[in-house]
Amino acid sequence: MQNASSVCHGGTSAHAAIDPVCGMTVDTTAGKPNTVHDGQTFHFCCNGCKAKFEADPAKYLAAKPVAGDCCGGKSAVSAPSGHAHDHGHAHMAKDPVCGMTVDPHTAKHRAEHAGHTYYFCADRCRAKFVAEPEAYLGERKAAAPAPAGAIYTCPMHPEVQQVGPGDCPKCGMALEPMMPTAENDGSELRAMARRFWTLVALTAPVFVVAMLPHLTGWHLPSPWDVVAGWGEALLASVVVLWGGAPFFRRGWNSLRPWSPNMYTLIALGTGVAWIYSAVAFLVPGVFPASFRDMHGRVAVYFESAAVIVTLVTLGDFLELRARRRTGEALKALLGLAPKIAHRLGADGIESDVPLDAVQPGDTLRVRPGEKVPVDGVVIDGESHVDESMLTGEPMPVAKVAGDVLTGGTVNQDGTVRMRAEKVGSETVLSQIVALVAAAQRSRAPLQRVADKVAEWFVPIVVACALIAFALWAWLGPDPRMTRALIAAVSVLIIACPCALGLATPISIMVASGRGAHLGVLFKDAGSIEAMRDIDTLVVDKTGTLTEGKPALRELVPLGGRSRDRLLVLAAALEAPSEHPLARAIVQAVGQEALPAVEDFRSIAGQGVQGRIDGQVVALGNRAMMRALSVDVDTGAVTRADQLRGEGATVMYLALEGVLAGLIALSDRLKDGAAEAIRHLHAGGLQLVMLTGDHLLSAQAVARELGIDEVHAEVSPAGKAAVVQSLRRSGRRVAMAGDGINDAPALAAANVGIAMGTGTDVAMESAQVTLVKGDLAGIVRARALSRATVRNIHQNLFFAFVYNGIGVPLAAGALYPWLGLMLSPMVAALAMSFSSVSVVSNALRLRSARL
Repeated sequence: MQNASSVCHGGTSAHAAIDPVCGMTVDTTAGKPNTVHDGQTFHFCCNGCKAKFEADPAKYLAAKPVAGDCCGGKSAVSAPSGHAHDHGHAHMAKDPVCGMTVDPHTAKHRAEHAGHTYYFCADRCRAKFVAEPEAYLGERKAAAPAPAGAIYTCPMHPEVQQVGPGDCPKCGMALEPMMPTAENDGSELRAMARRFWTLVALTAPVFVVAMLPHLTGWHLPSPWDVVAGWGEALLASVVVLWGGAPFFRRGWNSLRPWSPNMYTLIALGTGVAWIYSAVAFLVPGVFPASFRDMHGRVAVYFESAAVIVTLVTLGDFLELRARRRTGEALKALLGLAPKIAHRLGADGIESDVPLDAVQPGDTLRVRPGEKVPVDGVVIDGESHVDESMLTGEPMPVAKVAGDVLTGGTVNQDGTVRMRAEKVGSETVLSQIVALVAAAQRSRAPLQRVADKVAEWFVPIVVACALIAFALWAWLGPDPRMTRALIAAVSVLIIACPCALGLATPISIMVASGRGAHLGVLFKDAGSIEAMRDIDTLVVDKTGTLTEGKPALRELVPLGGRSRDRLLVLAAALEAPSEHPLARAIVQAVGQEALPAVEDFRSIAGQGVQGRIDGQVVALGNRAMMRALSVDVDTGAVTRADQLRGEGATVMYLALEGVLAGLIALSDRLKDGAAEAIRHLHAGGLQLVMLTGDHLLSAQAVARELGIDEVHAEVSPAGKAAVVQSLRRSGRRVAMAGDGINDAPALAAANVGIAMGTGTDVAMESAQVTLVKGDLAGIVRARALSRATVRNIHQNLFFAFVYNGIGVPLAAGALYPWLGLMLSPMVAALAMSFSSVSVVSNALRLRSARL
């Protein structure tokens, strides 16, 4: 047998051989793995191929390479169709989407799945494959179950939590996952729709058979009337016992913790109607004359029981569909994250990986039109990024090397490479989703009203039903017992308290989602309600009113010294410092080389000093100059105060104990700050500034923006003390800040507002976070708070008025004047649509003008 390592069958170099496992051409001089079999040496592209060959050499020696195909054609020993062998080396591969043959050496599009690399003819095929690989590999995709240990909670009672799905023991509603997912196949809604239409098909014949004689006066002849009667009884029993089974189960479960709810009343109403009708149909002789009509018959109400179950199911279906819409904002946020990321390996080869496979430090490529996969920093490349999903600002933001990228934002016009820094639950998007989900589950103070009513509501309704039954049985016309039963069942059905329970939480859910899209994140429902009542807004200066990025405004040389030399000395002295003011001075020098600093000292609260080129240099405030016995003449003080009066921060520069110059730095006001403050004033708020800066600088900013009150040169503890003092004076205070030094004041306020561009400590201490970090967000937050509280009041008013009117009507209040009694079927319809109306009213918040 010819040595496979010595000659390529197509006449290639003597240093080339064919890997007998995968068919790759191997350079025998490159130190690749090899083995000897039957006296011949075989070379392999990798250890994996070598191991396979040694395990079963006969398998791979049976298939001989085709002459001339080792350097570009198909190999006789081929890799699995659609992908390379285990290490991604195949001579030719098949695009699993369109079936085209692709050369993996030149293919620009590839993706990994289940340990294999797949190659594609175009990016469109790759995108289809990555989105649903099972569809192209013949794998059956199982329905994604809830994550193991997933916690479910009740939309109306967030304190109810359990592992896995189920029903709320307090209100009977289906529990929902605490942390929703972007994937929602709608199976629950479709199942509810199928159930409803099945009940409609079963109930319609029952309704027609029962109501036809009343509407037309025509009765079926014997024996068809008996057949119709049995058909009505059987179909109605299926509807009640099968269709109403969830209601009976939830009603029974509510009795074990003694927390009666709407399903308690539905189970009582439909159960009583069906049991009465079944007994009356099977053994009518047991009923006395008070139950019989003028013809001596005992009426049955199978149609009422069946229609009630069907209509309540309709209400549940419409409510479920509407509640799904309340979570659309959160699902939209979840859907912002892409499914895959383009990861670059150490060898520069790009591969598509699932988002959960990205680790901090990975290098990723983001192409034009794609979403940024995770939080990170631009390594190279330039582009504009649409960050409107975070800030609500439609203008794209320019990004260059060193700039921060946020996962979920959209890269627009350039390709960039980025370094992943925060992944998974640590990304800004994940934190926003978690914050919104927590806010949607929280309870607003207004909910206490509904809670107190709900505690007594069901017992009171049952009592009203019994009273109505007793009054009709005692005073009503014949058949008075039948009328009494109708009245009692109607009261039980119409008074279901679902609308009352949904009034507050459904508005909070919608408002939290709307706020997220406006760049306003509420920590809980209480903060949404509290924002409406604030009358005083306390703001920090740096980073809240200003950009927090000071820049050199002016350098005033004294004693005829060179301005450029003084700037270099100041920058060299500040180079070791990380203070924002120090960075501003260093940046003012540009790329110029700085001299070395010796004997560097930083004195807290005063400044810095050191020795540069043999000279003692000091840069700091007036206290440092006094400590170093540096004479600051009246002219220098006057000029410094003048600069401070214009909003600048001024430092003194001394050389060898002599004042050499003044350095003024200023921080630019944030765009839109003045307009936002005008809106806040128009809303009746008083504006107070708290800052650690010099009084003259603070007053200059306050004059420009129209701030009502200024507290300058205040420590972090002093800021909290000012906030507490304002609260003791009877004010409802909101505090807005972005730094660690603002955290105590944020915690002390009625509502703490963190600027999202600030520190994590500030955001943890606050009840509201403004993602964009601008004061206009406070205007939006307050407007949303007012709209939400107004919406809750509307829902509560409607729920109370509905029950206040519905119960007397169901009990028969109209009969003495109009001779009308409310049918249990009408009561069920009214009850179902009361819940839907509350949810629909809450959904108006999604488009409310703020």
